[in-house]
Amino acid sequence: MRENKVQIVVLLMLLFLQMGCGSNEEIVPPVAEPEFPTNPSLPGFNNYFVETDKSIYNPGDEVQFNLDITSVPENTKVRYKYLGEVVLEHALTNSSWVWNVPSEDFKAYMVEVYTTANNAENILAAIAVDVSSNWTKFPRYGFLSDYSNIDDETISSVLKNLNRHHINGIQFYDWHHKHHQPMAVDGDSPKAVWKDIANRDIYFSTVEKYIENAHNYNMKAMFYNLVYGAWDHAEQDGVKAEWYIFKDAGRINKEVMTLPQPPFLSNIFLLDPSNTEWQAYINNENKKVYQYLDFDGFHMDQLGDWGQHYTYHGNSLSLYKTFKPFIESVRTCEPDKFIAMNAVNQYGQENIASASTDFLYTEVWGPNDTYNDLAMIIQNNNSYSDNTKNTILAAYMNYDLAENQGYFNTPGVLLTNAVIFAFGGAHLELGEHMLGKEYFPNNNLKMKSELKTAMVHYYDFLVAYQNILRDGGEFNAVEIQSAENKYPISQWPAQTGNIVSVGKKVGNRQVVHLINFKDANTNEWRDNNGTQSRPALMENIPISINISEKVSSIWFASPDANGGTSVSLNFTQQNGEVLLTVPQLKYWSTIVLELE
Repeated sequence: MRENKVQIVVLLMLLFLQMGCGSNEEIVPPVAEPEFPTNPSLPGFNNYFVETDKSIYNPGDEVQFNLDITSVPENTKVRYKYLGEVVLEHALTNSSWVWNVPSEDFKAYMVEVYTTANNAENILAAIAVDVSSNWTKFPRYGFLSDYSNIDDETISSVLKNLNRHHINGIQFYDWHHKHHQPMAVDGDSPKAVWKDIANRDIYFSTVEKYIENAHNYNMKAMFYNLVYGAWDHAEQDGVKAEWYIFKDAGRINKEVMTLPQPPFLSNIFLLDPSNTEWQAYINNENKKVYQYLDFDGFHMDQLGDWGQHYTYHGNSLSLYKTFKPFIESVRTCEPDKFIAMNAVNQYGQENIASASTDFLYTEVWGPNDTYNDLAMIIQNNNSYSDNTKNTILAAYMNYDLAENQGYFNTPGVLLTNAVIFAFGGAHLELGEHMLGKEYFPNNNLKMKSELKTAMVHYYDFLVAYQNILRDGGEFNAVEIQSAENKYPISQWPAQTGNIVSVGKKVGNRQVVHLINFKDANTNEWRDNNGTQSRPALMENIPISINISEKVSSIWFASPDANGGTSVSLNFTQQNGEVLLTVPQLKYWSTIVLELE
């Protein structure tokens, strides 16, 4: 790793000859110390609650905004920005208003409500708006896990919260009955109530209402199921013996996920996803799902790398090779539905990425325990899909802490999200609660109010700047130094004790992320026991950036500052070096250099 080497020095030309030894050589005056430009006072931020009526919009749609304020102050304005540039601005007199979004597809905007007094801005509220005709271009995944007899008010509250975080797709986890017969039917009608494998009551009306309400927010509903699961005695339901997979070539021992009974109602036996008869069987069962419930697609699950297996006929079987043919059979059967598949710790991801999945999804486990591993998974997924599919990470925070009731550790959550978002991923973490375990109904850990507020800003940031975070570009190494080595800055990979920079060239923009590991006590993203340290806020950080291209302007934004809104920065550029002052850094700040 390249060491920091910036120092501001004064070079002197020494006289090599003593006085009296004739010399006509001119004395060169000292080189002046560079002056780092300061910025005007940054706007204040009042953090009033503002929301939109949808999580995502089609080009030209009307957006309904609602600001939680009794009366709008005089001289209030609202402006709409695309990547730091104002595209429209107007006066605001009411707490509710509408905006017809531009016609260009796959663009996002930051909307800022502000007042001005004494030549200083005061931002009242901010919110992002995603204009994308297809949600899988920039997927932001949430989840649901409780389908008991829930009242309408609770359903509305859960989805309203997910909408405020711009969640545009929902994984309906363990909504189904038997894995091999997910839709519980009685004759020609769906059952009103059924049991899932954990012996929980699942109400058809609750699942149906969640789907309907999700659609009202333009969210897509994805039903969860294994691609190769069958309960005990599945033969009675038409599952054939020839479809099972075995631990041995002599088909003595079926591969099985053994579950304690009670509370579980069955073990889960594994089938061969490449078996065409099994494909036809489960596709037919999925048609029943779509017949009775208005799901938008199939979220496929697997169990990871369980080693070598064999078919009923004794042939060797590598499970990861079966995923692509299974996916393609589902695509052929339901061409208009969305498909995603969990690559457990990347198992089979290269095959999954080359199949007709709509986005990529990785459930992260050890030994992928560091921040660097998270970044590498996202970058590998980009490579596997030729940069055509974005990534969702199921990465469970404070995992050991979640064994008991308590609270999520805010620094651990935000630092992990900073890394995932900066590298272009999104994080499956929000549903009726925040995830701490792979069994989604586990809700032992709660979010403190500080974390709840911060998460809104982080998701606004993820959306507002998705065109530099998740819309192509190439990661690159950018040399950055702080004046007089006051702040240690190193290039990625992550390193405790340092500010770490991540460079990315996106069109005519050089993006620089600064992620603060200076006070971090671990490089492990999961923060198992909730002990990741809280970083100290750093302000007015003078830095230099080596860049050969001519810079026309620079702007700054951070999910930790002013609701993620952007501000222009003063700078100077000379001899391939840009000098500027970073207003602040807590967890994550972004600098964007607009190039001529």
